[in-house]
Amino acid sequence: MRTLCAVVLVFEAIVIGLMIPIAINLEEMDPALAGGVWGSIAVAALVLSGLQKYTWAHYAGWALQAAFLFSSFLVAGTPLVPIVFVSLWVTGVILGRKVDAEKAAHAAYAEATEGSESSAPGETAGATGGARSA
Repeated sequence: MRTLCAVVLVFEAIVIGLMIPIAINLEEMDPALAGGVWGSIAVAALVLSGLQKYTWAHYAGWALQAAFLFSSFLVAGTPLVPIVFVSLWVTGVILGRKVDAEKAAHAAYAEATEGSESSAPGETAGATGGARSA
């Protein structure tokens, strides 16, 4: 799950960075304000993508999705972009959890079959098939 979320955050950081010139040109927003708002969100997305192994960073990713969504209302016509990324984030979480569950089930099955192979019927603890010394 965390890998998929990290990938979404990296691509999201690129798109968030592209919001800066859009806000400057379409809404005639002050470049410092646009750079501050979306630049900080883009940097946060990049940092959080590298920290997805921590639980708190995953929850911070949810907060970042909300910040991107709410900040998009400052520029007309752009709320669709964060809606797409929130959808990708939710999909990554759902599919990632399924993949994690499948990996855990596979590991449990492999461990169970490995344990049954080591104690196969007819084998004794010292029988290795090697030569004996008399």
